[in-house]
Amino acid sequence: MGLLPRPPPRRLRGTDPPVSELLARHRAVLPDWLALYYDEPIELTHGEGRHVWDAEGRRYLDFFGGILTTMTAHALPEVTEAVSEQAARLVHSSTLYLNRPMIDLAERIARLSGIPDARVFFTTSGTEANDTALLLATAYRRSNQIIAMRNSYHGRSFSAVGITGNSGWSPTSYSPLQTLWAHGAVRHRGPYAHLDDSEFIEGGVADLRDLLGQARGQVAALIAEPVQGVGGFTSPPDGLYAAFREVLAERGILWITDEVQTGWGRTGDHFWGWQAHDRAGPPDLLTFAKGIGNGMSIGGVVARAEIMNVIDTNSLSTFGGSPVTMAAGLANLTYLLQHDLQGNARRVGGLLRERLRAGTAGMAHVREVRGRGLMLGVELVEPGTDRADPARASAVLEAARSAGLLLGKGGGHDTSVLRVAPPLSLTIAEAEEGGDLLLSALRATA
Repeated sequence: MGLLPRPPPRRLRGTDPPVSELLARHRAVLPDWLALYYDEPIELTHGEGRHVWDAEGRRYLDFFGGILTTMTAHALPEVTEAVSEQAARLVHSSTLYLNRPMIDLAERIARLSGIPDARVFFTTSGTEANDTALLLATAYRRSNQIIAMRNSYHGRSFSAVGITGNSGWSPTSYSPLQTLWAHGAVRHRGPYAHLDDSEFIEGGVADLRDLLGQARGQVAALIAEPVQGVGGFTSPPDGLYAAFREVLAERGILWITDEVQTGWGRTGDHFWGWQAHDRAGPPDLLTFAKGIGNGMSIGGVVARAEIMNVIDTNSLSTFGGSPVTMAAGLANLTYLLQHDLQGNARRVGGLLRERLRAGTAGMAHVREVRGRGLMLGVELVEPGTDRADPARASAVLEAARSAGLLLGKGGGHDTSVLRVAPPLSLTIAEAEEGGDLLLSALRATA
């Protein structure tokens, strides 16, 4: 997986104010709604490989990777060297000038996307990427109607929260879009949970046709995460979105695949999440972010040229396509492909999933261990019921942190799913170690 450097020396205690003082400053100057993990939040100071250290010098195995963003490894030499070399030459120029690293990365992503005659536009985040995709789709179709999936999450901008089906992350009902909600993104909850996969898909398609019958005028696009991220790593049976695509194509409705969390091989089986639903061909638009920059701020949209070029006014991006972030993306993508991290996610992720399933068998508070590749969810419930148990999820998060393991949380109506998404270079030994730490935390909170 490549030689990683030793972590930089940690700061000596006493050279900086204590974390408690930093937390007080955080609360005094930043918004109340800015989420922090843990009863006693931690300050991360440096990382190496799949590990990070906090300000007190404690080491953690990182099973969340900065919300699926540290895709390859912490302090990956190839990426840090590329950033340093580019920063020494030129940090910023904007899209008003030719930008070789941006063109190089765009060419590679266009080829990998599977979209014919593809064009790529770079942004600084997944939220902005989805915003751009919505702009393109509504302009192309001359409609502000969007179909989104229940339990979805697409970002924190005004337009993105309007199509977010997860109420815990949608702070307002106001929206520039008219959103129509479709069933099908959650396999084992809801009205179709009792059906087999083929019946589930048939039910979802029937619901979509009925939904389209209720729409006034033409719908612009369906946007969907192949695996819902914030929603708790839920997904439909393979092929659902291909069946949806066939219905959409009858009406010229576009398909936007939100690959902010599922892209770049994280699911193991596929490079993009949409490829589990490829019977009806590639999507019309694809959004990406997070992992491609390995921590650097990169997002973007891939679309067919006729869709991307629908904008008939002046436009640019001040920070999207920055020479420094593009250099990081190129180095990171090269490392990912050369070291077959998709294959590693499939192999190591499969071992970790089965280890967790075997270890949680008989645990009354674990409803399901699900996911694919290194994108795994452990859903918790109140024992003997099907009710979500967010308090227990928080308790497991705390117990795991105390043992040296960092996890994420997610879920639908209540945040009761533990999210496991380590860097894709995770080793078998680290997967076994982290799996055992997670199982111990689950037993301690039973």
